[in-house]
Amino acid sequence: MKRILAVGLALFVSVSAWAGEKKAAAMPKMDQAMMQQMVQASIQKFKINDDVSVEDAIDSMMLRANNLNFKLVADLPLSEQVKAMGEEANYMRILAFCDALIAKKMVEHDIVFAGFLPCRIAVLKDSKGQGWIVTMNMDMMVKGVSLPKDLQPLALKVRDTIYSIVDAGVNGDL
Repeated sequence: MKRILAVGLALFVSVSAWAGEKKAAAMPKMDQAMMQQMVQASIQKFKINDDVSVEDAIDSMMLRANNLNFKLVADLPLSEQVKAMGEEANYMRILAFCDALIAKKMVEHDIVFAGFLPCRIAVLKDSKGQGWIVTMNMDMMVKGVSLPKDLQPLALKVRDTIYSIVDAGVNGDL
């Protein structure tokens, strides 16, 4: 089932890029339901441990990323932006990490990877104040496309690094 979803997601991304203006609402209900399942399967949510604040989670992730030579290439404090626009918002911040040399090789192989760049990790609080970390299902990126042997270890490195960064945030590992 996961293999079908991975292939389906890759196909969906390709078709979406090709179709451009077609909207999901115009799709038959079954296709829309399948797309919703694919989106749900493409994302992973991790509860931040109760004794770890979102700020500590972010500090831990940044430290881990730095230790693993993944650069923080974007930091988007979305809830602060919403507050600056005059509305209340639960905490939401998007961090983006990247190894530019690996990204270059992946995009040179298949431009579809550009749609996944850089690797995004969202840190947020839900309506109950629980902290969460949300990111792409990295196995779908690794297994959803055919990669030549020289790129397979690089894709696994990205997957393992992002999961290590997430783990540091969930546990507050400084």
